[in-house]
Amino acid sequence: MTDQYAVIGNPISHSKSPLIHSMFAQQTGQDMSYEAIESPLDGFTATILRLRDEGYKGCNVTVPFKFEAFKLCNRLSNRARDAKAVNTLIFRDDEILGANTDGAGLLADIEKNLNFKLMWKDALLLGAGGAAAGVLWPLFNAGVGIVIANRTLEKAQLLADEFKGSGTVYARRYDELAGKQFDLVINATSSGLSDELPPLPEALFKPGALAYDMMYGRDTPFLRYAREQGATTVSDGLGMLVEQAAEAFFLWRNVRPDSKSVLEKMRA
Repeated sequence: MTDQYAVIGNPISHSKSPLIHSMFAQQTGQDMSYEAIESPLDGFTATILRLRDEGYKGCNVTVPFKFEAFKLCNRLSNRARDAKAVNTLIFRDDEILGANTDGAGLLADIEKNLNFKLMWKDALLLGAGGAAAGVLWPLFNAGVGIVIANRTLEKAQLLADEFKGSGTVYARRYDELAGKQFDLVINATSSGLSDELPPLPEALFKPGALAYDMMYGRDTPFLRYAREQGATTVSDGLGMLVEQAAEAFFLWRNVRPDSKSVLEKMRA
């Protein structure tokens, strides 16, 4: 019988995950299906429990349900526990296991696909939601100094407080960024969905800087801003999507797909 998987979000119609996982399945000879399912904003838990009861083997979780998914799990991977956010669910023996592959996906895309070395770099992380939480610890462990900027300072501060005493992770409001420069600026907000740009000052990018938007499939205001401001490398999040999907696929199927060839097909 074909094993069933899905990605859950709201909105979800734009998701490329079903295409990516069908390519992985074809490439590795796995008998599985994968679909996109939109959950009502107030019905995430009910949706997940229904899918589990229907025999699904696991799910990916996207905006805005990653914190809710974290609370739903019986057991958590270390990365999910660090992030307090979950993007990959595994249904096994009446338990819901939670993992977070976002950080691994981002690092693989930046270092492997974009050939940008992270050690000793200064990063600005825009946003303090589930997407930002999922990549904070991996960036920190890669030797990156991080400023988290958010409209509400309290949310950013909550994330930064986990690294108290490290001297390398700080929270700031957007209006406190003027005059500061970074090697790496990551947009982890969903502003691109509504064609908006966080209120960023000019001259944020150091020479050789990378501007990275976790959104994919559209030329966002952040990407346009980065090009106008002279960022050396500008990238959307398609590579991160493919790399985090490869991690989730490995957790589900115990087979590691070739992400590079799939990313090349997706770009084409």
